[in-house]
Amino acid sequence: MARYTGPKTKIARKFGEAIFGDDKSFEKRNYPPGQHGNNRRRGKKSEYAIQLQEKQKAKYTYGILERQFRNLFDRANRSKGITGEVLLQLCESRLDNVVYRMGISPTRSGARQLVSHRHITVNGELVNIPSYTLKAGDVVGVREKSKSLEVIEISLANASHVYEWITWNGEKKEGTYVSIPERLQIPENIKEQLIVELYSK
Repeated sequence: MARYTGPKTKIARKFGEAIFGDDKSFEKRNYPPGQHGNNRRRGKKSEYAIQLQEKQKAKYTYGILERQFRNLFDRANRSKGITGEVLLQLCESRLDNVVYRMGISPTRSGARQLVSHRHITVNGELVNIPSYTLKAGDVVGVREKSKSLEVIEISLANASHVYEWITWNGEKKEGTYVSIPERLQIPENIKEQLIVELYSK
């Protein structure tokens, strides 16, 4: 499956925030890329452009391509909850995202790689599908053979984020996806209503 592998700082500058995590290059030049990036008198964006940019930001943040993202939106739209909120909850419930949230990897792209390379288990079974949707109560762990991997140990040692909807056992190197997060518990700066408006046209 294709993934964006281009310059991440350029994308972060486009959205005006470090959507891929800490980025020293972005901090130095936190204005849009291009010849006129630092020009404060850029033209006013249309409503459609604002909505499209918000959708692109969400896709880049979670590392999801258009078809998969559209499928998630359709699932959210069929649900009984608030469509935009459910869409973000579905993104947060992906295995690669929860591996990232647990601190097993410092980035979502790194988490996706760990899952794809069969280092991660769900309820004791190996799962190598990054988009696998977790259910409340699922236990996500590092495979026994992979527990000594330096990249995982370094990430866990530097992990500082604590989420109410996830528990972590450092000794066992496993955590529980306790519950689907409420919107207030999702830290991403995404205006999901704009995405709903875009897809509803």
